[in-house]
Amino acid sequence: MKSVNSLLAATGTTIFTVMSALAVQHDSINLGQGFPDTDGPADILQAAADALMDGRNQYPPMPGVPELRRAVAAHNARFYGLEVDAMSEVVVTSGATEAITACLMAVLDPGDEVVVIEPVYDTYLPVIRMIGAVPRIVRLSPPAWELPRAELAAAFGPKTKAILLNTPMNPTGKVFTAAELAFVADLVTRHDAFAICDEVYEHLTFDGWRHIPLMTLPGLRERTMRIGSAGKTFSLTGWKIGYVTAPAALASVVAKAHQNLTFTSAPNLQRAVAVGLAKDEAYFRGLSSDLAARRDQLAAGLAGLGLTVLPSRGTYFLTVDFTSTGFIGDDVAFCRHITEQAGVTAIPVSAFYENDPPSHYARFAFCKREAVLDEAIARLARHFAERRDAKLTAAG
Repeated sequence: MKSVNSLLAATGTTIFTVMSALAVQHDSINLGQGFPDTDGPADILQAAADALMDGRNQYPPMPGVPELRRAVAAHNARFYGLEVDAMSEVVVTSGATEAITACLMAVLDPGDEVVVIEPVYDTYLPVIRMIGAVPRIVRLSPPAWELPRAELAAAFGPKTKAILLNTPMNPTGKVFTAAELAFVADLVTRHDAFAICDEVYEHLTFDGWRHIPLMTLPGLRERTMRIGSAGKTFSLTGWKIGYVTAPAALASVVAKAHQNLTFTSAPNLQRAVAVGLAKDEAYFRGLSSDLAARRDQLAAGLAGLGLTVLPSRGTYFLTVDFTSTGFIGDDVAFCRHITEQAGVTAIPVSAFYENDPPSHYARFAFCKREAVLDEAIARLARHFAERRDAKLTAAG
């Protein structure tokens, strides 16, 4: 029998699926995979239910229902001052992962180079390589996650076609500063490249930090594909509704990629997301403040256990250095250990690196109910106390 696709055959199952399955097996609290444990706003859920029953359940328009495309355009104007033509500059996708894939397909040919900033969400590199393009990886280092400007500039060259930028950034919690974005924008324009911007956590920023879309910077409006996600903005990750904002010339090609990936998405969910994007400012402020409180709760609990908690200015996630626990093993072993022995699941940060990753960091998701976070902290406290007691007994 002939061989299957070598790239896909060599690609492992995503770490999120692996750790979530392990969490179920061990009845562990899943602070690994980034999904809330409560549903989103009731009015959005009701809008989806109502839309399901009103007789509009056949194929919707391939680029998205008009209601949602208009809502995405209005959202761009309201929050960022971007004037967008809803019918020619917005494409609705089946989640942000499909949006990322469609945007990469829209601009890359085999042999093109794409600048990617690491740690990197684990779908980026396989998709780039399936297209036949070449990733050029620039690494951020903990704990500050500062942008290494010389290394980033060196990654751009004659073959550079695009940069794939994630801000706010998973797993680091970094929100790129205005100065960092200006540096990126200058490189993009000087090298006549495109920018694909994964901005799914755009409304999940804390402590006065605000998301700045790269598209708003001078010279970037006609070069940028901006990706948003209803799953993150409305705590409805299972709906898989994403949207791309791009200049018409790029959006039309993104739409052609989309038609050959999923073609379209459930019309009732699209129409409900349109309702959500029109919600008032209080909703978006509340989303941010509620998550900031959960971040602070988990951060305080983990720090109280002696773990080193790195700052998180956005997203759902905290990164923790577990060196102080004295655990013998790397981050994969640590995350398996606490899942099996403490009943709390995290994600090894090495999963976000291609080669030679740091090996003593774990990512915890705080987008959970207060009582769940309290229980997770209590379980870890009991486990580490039992380990200390066992070591003392062995030493005595």
